[in-house]
Order: sequence, then structure tokens, then C-alpha cells
Amino acid sequence: MSIVTLLPFIVLIGAMFLMTRSAKKKQQAAAQMRNEMQPGTGVRTIGGMYATVKEIGDETVLLEVAPGVHAVYAKNAIGAVLEDSEYNRIVHGDDEASGTDTVVPDDASSLTEAAEAKDKDAETVEDAPKADLTKKSDAAEAAAEGQQDGKADGEADAK
Repeated sequence: MSIVTLLPFIVLIGAMFLMTRSAKKKQQAAAQMRNEMQPGTGVRTIGGMYATVKEIGDETVLLEVAPGVHAVYAKNAIGAVLEDSEYNRIVHGDDEASGTDTVVPDDASSLTEAAEAKDKDAETVEDAPKADLTKKSDAAEAAAEGQQDGKADGEADAK
């Protein structure tokens, strides 16, 4: 057998080795992340649920998904261990980065103010003169008359 025949198999084996090595590193990193979990830390499950760790067992973890609501999950179901600031930003809507609080009005005044401003804009638009868009231009009328006799543009009378 020649080396040219064996080359595709060597490349395939090398690629499989690299893929399994990469996957193994990812699994080790995920296992290390799960082992570093402590009660009180915020986590995201692989299903996308955010919760707080309450207790950690050998293969399971007790999560508080809402105040007073607990659920037991497999450790492998933890997708990410979050920092406190990130967990609070996602779950509680805390925004430490901006430093300003968003003010939400208690009544519907902001909605009526926007409607009143829209009505004022509509009144100024209604007062403006309207253009007659149905009127044909002279060039369009000439083209329409030229095609009524059944001849296309550019055709000459052959009489």
C-alpha cells in the first residue's frame, strides 16, 4: 500500500483525536465549575432556568427557583455558575452599571401625554395642502394616447 492511500485514514484519526480531546477538556471544565458551586450562588440550568443553590449533594443539588420553592436537580443539569452581580442583573433586574434607576409612572399619564402630542402632530398634517396624486402628467397622457392606436413605441406607419 502506498502512503497516498493511507493519508486520508491518518487525517481522519488525527481529527477524531483532536475532537475527543477538545470535548474532554470541556467536560473537565464543566465538572470543575460544578464542584466550585457553593450554597447561595446563582446558577443557570441547561434548560435556561435561573435559581439559587441551597444544598449540594454528591450527584444532586437543591435549587431555590422562587422564594420558598425548591427543586432537586442533577449536578450535570447546571449549565453555568453565575457571579452575584450577573445573577442579580438577570433575575432581579438590578443594573449596577448605569447607576441610574428607571422611573416607571404609577398612572397612565405618560400614555395620555404621548397621545396628546400625536394628536397635535396630526392636526398640523391635516392643515397642510394636499397634493393631487391622481393627475396624470403631460408625458404620461401622450404615452397613453400613442398606445391607444395599437402601435408600440418606435413603430412607424407602414402605409
